[in-house]
Amino acid sequence: MADEHDPSEKTEDPTQKRLDDAHDRGDVAKSHEVNTWFMIAGATLVLSTFSGSIGGGITMPLRNLVANSGLIRADGPGLLALARQLEFIVIAALGIPLLLLLLAAIAGNMVQHRLVWSGEQLKPKLSKISPLAGAKRVFGKQAAANFAKGVFKVAALGAVMAAVLWPERHRLEAMVRFDPSAILGVTTTLILQLLGAVVAMLALVAIADYFFQYRQWFERQKMSLREMKEEFKQSEGDPHIKGRIRQLRHARMKKRMMAAVPKASVIITNPTHYSVALTYERGMSAPVCVAKGVDLIALKIREVAKAHNIPIVENVPLARALHATVEIDDEIPVEHYHAVAEVIGYVMGLKRGLAGRRV
Repeated sequence: MADEHDPSEKTEDPTQKRLDDAHDRGDVAKSHEVNTWFMIAGATLVLSTFSGSIGGGITMPLRNLVANSGLIRADGPGLLALARQLEFIVIAALGIPLLLLLLAAIAGNMVQHRLVWSGEQLKPKLSKISPLAGAKRVFGKQAAANFAKGVFKVAALGAVMAAVLWPERHRLEAMVRFDPSAILGVTTTLILQLLGAVVAMLALVAIADYFFQYRQWFERQKMSLREMKEEFKQSEGDPHIKGRIRQLRHARMKKRMMAAVPKASVIITNPTHYSVALTYERGMSAPVCVAKGVDLIALKIREVAKAHNIPIVENVPLARALHATVEIDDEIPVEHYHAVAEVIGYVMGLKRGLAGRRV
């Protein structure tokens, strides 16, 4: 339980599985300042690029509408047709700018993490209404960082506005005497300058806040040694279970080998350690190993061979070499053909001799 609740125990960097699980839960490193920057940058782009077309796309139809207001039917169908016409005008003028703002909002999330499809954050949790958890959110490190960030943003925005507008103070004072059509151009230029400066300033805030949020998120994902062991068991399997599986496989292999020993042509042994059972019949390209083992298994192979009258030939270097280089059900390596051929020839000669004696 200490591993789950004591942050000091979480000393290990998170595994990739831990990070993937956090992403699947919707727990990702996210800075709202990055989203804010993308939205303001998108709005600045839209205003600088489409302000003229938006104004013209809305102003001209409305001007015509006012000029021909006497021709507008005031009954129900006429008003519905007017509403549809105004709707098309607004959509045509604002469609592309709004689409760009939507893409900016999506990009603000995509640059921070890949897409997340999770309902985990929507589930009710008691920790969200816990007074202790609420106090931690209010007085914790994250709250302190948000407060410091807010103070800095207010001071920085004030400084940016002063730097941009102060040189224009005399022109701003004189604008009260300007023609309204001239004021629009001047204010648009000043707004774009102000937004450009704000975007540059917020870029620094967004970068710093993202690295802070990422570090906080990474620290939350850190694991204790116990959690590392549990994850290893889940992903790789319990070592005790794996050991039991290896034992069962070994037992099945041993049983299969012992069943194949009576079919062997010869057993090549090192009397104290190794036994290798080979089978060979005419037409085979090379002898095949049907069983092998060391110590107790080697002794068991020899016992089964004696019980079934399988020839046992002592050849210490050949037994060692075959045990090291050939696997069960595989043909012997080419470099051992000559030595094994001599042994098998010797065994066949013995069988022929025994057969001649019986006759």
